[in-house]
Amino acid sequence: MTEHAKIRKRGRPILTVFAGLVLLLLSSVAIHRIVPPPTTFLMVSRSVEGEGLSYRWRSLDDISPRLVEAVIASEDSNFCAHRGFDMKAIEKALKANERGGRVRGGSTISQQTAKNVYLWPGRDWIRKGLEAGYTVLIETLWGKRRVMEVYLNVAEWAPGVYGAEAAAQHWFGKSAADLSPREAARLAAILPSPRRYNASSPGPYVRRRASRVQAAMGTVRNDGLAACVLD
Repeated sequence: MTEHAKIRKRGRPILTVFAGLVLLLLSSVAIHRIVPPPTTFLMVSRSVEGEGLSYRWRSLDDISPRLVEAVIASEDSNFCAHRGFDMKAIEKALKANERGGRVRGGSTISQQTAKNVYLWPGRDWIRKGLEAGYTVLIETLWGKRRVMEVYLNVAEWAPGVYGAEAAAQHWFGKSAADLSPREAARLAAILPSPRRYNASSPGPYVRRRASRVQAAMGTVRNDGLAACVLD
């Protein structure tokens, strides 16, 4: 056997493992294009820590359109325009972080969905790399409407509370389908720190932020920034 043949033979197990991992990634994303994620790493870890688990999946048709507008206004105004990554937002966040102070993130709703559904909490480079790969896959295989549907159903909105339906029941005692613009804006306002802030009886910071979100919701609606989800 030649040296080249030996190298090829030694490399086959590595290629087999790599191909298996790629197939696993593709199959998991393809499945969740139709099947709701049963749980996430974050849900399980928080539950083990004793926080409980309130997770009620709802179709996007059973979630108020105002909440879609609110999270786009608050989290990702270019959601319908980008392909998973908002380079301008990332560049802006990097420049802000270089100046010091509070760290800003540049993650899109698509990136947050990939992280929430498939990955563990953390900021290591391996996780960020996997997040990028999953983001490309869900954007390609799911489409914007499914990405938004999954995002709204797995986002954490209070300790042990996940998804728009559980959040609406927890904070306002109503279904996610019946959220008012004000309530939707408050839910979007606490998303960056849902374990810290209160949506039903907000303090001054959340009230101010919710007011800005509610105002921006008009822009989202008038400029068609949620058209890829709501049209």
